[in-house]
Amino acid sequence: MKETPQQYVQRILGDVGDQDPLAIQAQTATNLERLIAGASPSQLRRRPAPGKWSVAEILAHLADVEIVIGARIQAILVAPGTPIQAMDQDALVAAGHYDQRDPRKSVAAFRVLREMNLALFQTLTPEQWQHHGIHSDRGPETVEHIVRLYAGHDVNHIRQIEQILTSSGR
Repeated sequence: MKETPQQYVQRILGDVGDQDPLAIQAQTATNLERLIAGASPSQLRRRPAPGKWSVAEILAHLADVEIVIGARIQAILVAPGTPIQAMDQDALVAAGHYDQRDPRKSVAAFRVLREMNLALFQTLTPEQWQHHGIHSDRGPETVEHIVRLYAGHDVNHIRQIEQILTSSGR
């Protein structure tokens, strides 16, 4: 059974707990590089089950999501209350040909994009952290909430990558 947007948010925020979301985000690229170091192309492209993403697809997803999150937050900062369109992740995986992307290049792209977003976050005023957008599925979300949510998103996908690589004999 597919989880509701509210169940998703609860689960993902649970992965952050009391941790600093910016610290989690600052470590993610290094953690990804460490996880895939020495992994073979076949290990990175193997889907753990039908309909489940491979490590390569997860890495491409993370890079593309970093673009989306940066654009969403910039839109919110420019026009608080702006609508935020939900994204169909599975459709983007197919349309973006994630299965054909070089996983190491995805991590490199992710690192640069994440560093840019973190640099922006470091400049925000307390008032800007409270600016919000209206997500089409989840309702009002502040910049602070989005940053915490995507720290949990990082934790979730790192856990998935660890599980996939462990089950493939790494």
